[in-house]
Amino acid sequence: MTETLAPALPDAVEQAAADLLESACAADVTLATAESCTGGMLAALLTDVEGSSHAFDRGFVVYSEAAKCELLGVDRAMLDDCGAVSRDVAEAMARGALRGSDADIALTVTGFAGEGAPGDEAGLVHFACARRDGPVATAECHYGNIGRGAVRIAALGEALRMMRTAIDQSASPDDI
Repeated sequence: MTETLAPALPDAVEQAAADLLESACAADVTLATAESCTGGMLAALLTDVEGSSHAFDRGFVVYSEAAKCELLGVDRAMLDDCGAVSRDVAEAMARGALRGSDADIALTVTGFAGEGAPGDEAGLVHFACARRDGPVATAECHYGNIGRGAVRIAALGEALRMMRTAIDQSASPDDI
């Protein structure tokens, strides 16, 4: 199980991370992350489970719009048109994370962990999970104004679930 993060995580999230990494190792699949509102927490979680280091390729922390463009190749016009917290940007981040890594699966998360600017929905988080050999899955979660930490931990659970689904689908192409 995790070592550093265990005191801060619900048991279910910690177990989901261990199960995900076990599945990734068994399927010989490598993972990458590109995170905005979670600030690298997912990458930290995936590197905190002993004996699974070969399953994780790299993580991108792209909190600013400039970082999304520079590190992941997200088009500036897309950010201006859709906003950084959108399905389109999450998908573009996932494709960029695959291009910039050796991973088979990339998971991205972008959202408002707390209250944003006027008109922003606190707790709105968009996810995208791309497989190098397959489709991009997306999810939109509305956690509400439950606090930055609670939103970020809830987002970890959804991210782990999506990555596990992608691994299961890569092992069983007929299930896609």
